[in-house]
Amino acid sequence: MRSPFTLLAGLINGYPKVVAGLLLVVLVASLYGTTLITMETGTDGYLDGSTPFGQSYNTYTTTFGSSDAVIILVESDDSTGVEQLQFLDSLESDLRRQQHVASVASIADLVKQANGGRVPTSAAEVIAVKAQVPASLLERYVPSNTFTLVQVALDQGLSLDQSTAALDNIQSLVSSSDVPPGTTVSVTGSSAFAQQMGTEMGTSTGTLVGVAMLLLVGAVGLLFGYVSHRFLPVLMVGIGLVITFGVLGLAGVKITMAAIGAFPILIGLGVDYAIQFHARLEEEARKGPLPVAVRETMENTGPAVFWAMVATTMGFAPLFISPIPMIGGFAFVAITGIVACYAVSLVGIPLIARLTGYRPKGVHTEVRQATGPDRLLATLSVRIAKNPLPLLAVVGLVALLGVALDPSIPISTDENTFVPQDMPALVQMEKVSRSMGSTTPVPILVRGDGVDSLDTLRWMLEFEDYALTHHADRLTGATSIADLVVQYHGGTLPSTESELRAVLDAMPASAKEPYLSGHGTAQISFGSTTMDMPVQAALKRQLEADLAYVSPPVGIQAEPSGSFALFTNLIGDIANNKDRVTVLGFVGVLAVLLLVYRKVHAAAPLIPIVAVVGWNAVAMTVLGMEYTPLTAVLGSMTIGVAAEYTILVLERFLEEKEKYGDVFVAIEHSVQRIGRAILVSGLATAAGFSALFASNFPLISNFGVTTVFAVLFSLTGAIVVMPAALVVMDRIQARLEHRRSVGSPAPVSP
Repeated sequence: MRSPFTLLAGLINGYPKVVAGLLLVVLVASLYGTTLITMETGTDGYLDGSTPFGQSYNTYTTTFGSSDAVIILVESDDSTGVEQLQFLDSLESDLRRQQHVASVASIADLVKQANGGRVPTSAAEVIAVKAQVPASLLERYVPSNTFTLVQVALDQGLSLDQSTAALDNIQSLVSSSDVPPGTTVSVTGSSAFAQQMGTEMGTSTGTLVGVAMLLLVGAVGLLFGYVSHRFLPVLMVGIGLVITFGVLGLAGVKITMAAIGAFPILIGLGVDYAIQFHARLEEEARKGPLPVAVRETMENTGPAVFWAMVATTMGFAPLFISPIPMIGGFAFVAITGIVACYAVSLVGIPLIARLTGYRPKGVHTEVRQATGPDRLLATLSVRIAKNPLPLLAVVGLVALLGVALDPSIPISTDENTFVPQDMPALVQMEKVSRSMGSTTPVPILVRGDGVDSLDTLRWMLEFEDYALTHHADRLTGATSIADLVVQYHGGTLPSTESELRAVLDAMPASAKEPYLSGHGTAQISFGSTTMDMPVQAALKRQLEADLAYVSPPVGIQAEPSGSFALFTNLIGDIANNKDRVTVLGFVGVLAVLLLVYRKVHAAAPLIPIVAVVGWNAVAMTVLGMEYTPLTAVLGSMTIGVAAEYTILVLERFLEEKEKYGDVFVAIEHSVQRIGRAILVSGLATAAGFSALFASNFPLISNFGVTTVFAVLFSLTGAIVVMPAALVVMDRIQARLEHRRSVGSPAPVSP
């Protein structure tokens, strides 16, 4: 039975125009799919909404409104002057008439409620009215004498298009408003932040792909000149990317920051596949007719690169178990692109060769004369192979050092540090932060039947006092419905449920809504000092212990929530899963190798792969880098890339070993024939990854640094470490076979 690769070679040799037509149909469909791609910029990239915490977080955001919050920042010399209050009142009226706006609140509302429903007309009246407003509410809307905030809540459950349209309408309204002299108005908040980040991500994706392709053209042009049509791999990568984008668009997959980081990886691996097919086609075309060269290329390189691709996908596949959705999205994009790029190179290189009548450099030369780089690589590999143990000892020691250093590498999950620091919405949010202190509240979500009961309110005050006393260096204050009731009841908590009902009924809705929703949901909002993520994570653990000690009444549940809990949870998610997915990646690659080769040789690629993962940790420590939701995939990504290179060396080694029988000759011929192709593809891959440096997202540019040295380490592992590993494994294989032959019983004479 003929292999699929032989059948496909027959189709390309016999019906090249038909195959080209089918490929063109796929390309057109993919081009349409690219128009359907959307960006994912919200917390959905960090949070699985089906988990208990995800459900709790969604309850918090939908109830207390941080998910679709729009903040309008109004700056002036006197933020509560009569003219400013009148402007705010007029602006609010216009905003409430906008589609998809659920509510609008500012200091103007509170002042009107305390002044009989009208805006004060004199400065003295403003002062008198402000004195009647609780200090916590006044600070909520007027953080500074120079600016005030208008908080706009959008309808819940809006689609991305509806949310974008609503935000565009708000921005247009603000731009056309009759602003008082000396006043500036700008839009910020989570929705504006998400919209601007989506725009930046779209621009960044285009920039990264463009820069990566330019670098790829330069690298291939300089390093791949020993073949005809040297830029053919670049064309294959371009087609592979289009098909990848098309599949993602047609499948409705949203692009996250992590997914953006996958595209240069696809460019690098895609060019590797194309160069391997192109280099083998060039080699075979020098020996005989083109149809034979196409068949030999597909029958030999097709399976070799296929199993390398499968091993690469096994390196990425464990990322699907990560609780962070954007990491699973990274894996999906990477695997989809890898498969697409492999399929395009498998079909495209031989197909274009047949359509154009490909002529290699040095037609019908029996054996290609080794060039300087080829001889250098072959000589180096043989010298290493003849004395492998010292090299493997040094490699192992450095890898062990990396394993020891890895737990000490910091983990960063601060989203504000991931995005362009000059993004307008971020700049405005930081302006608010400088005036108010930390803008990250520490919310405690309180749920259960009767969160507005007297017993629950007493517990809230008790817990606030306990937490503020025990965490005075981190928590600066607390506000809850209990505090508001005390303020509206003359400084004391009501003594009966009926008194409490009367106070709650008399309170303005705008005062209650931020802290109480019906009878089943409430929050305690702690103010906090500015903290880095490890300190926040420690505080969250301490608050959870406090809630267990000062527990709420029976039937009431309380837990930290909001962005404070979301991003501190990410630290644990990254720390708990990055090692697990790395180990699973090793297991997956080993399983593929044992399934395909079924010999001790199969374990040889794991030696350089393990070494490279250890080297990564050493490099990150030396460079002072941190783990992020994106660099958390570095272990799996390294396994995938290193597996690609090392398996190609293993495959060619086994082919040459079968031909010549001698291990050193096999290593010399293997490296001489494909070492340069691997070197070219590795350097081109590094060039593609270096495009990540051009990203204005620090999260992505830092990932670029880590991936470039990971690729260079993988290249070193394939060319330098792999020959030593092959010799050691070959010796082990020979001893095992010898023991079997010695231990087998002698045949019985008839």
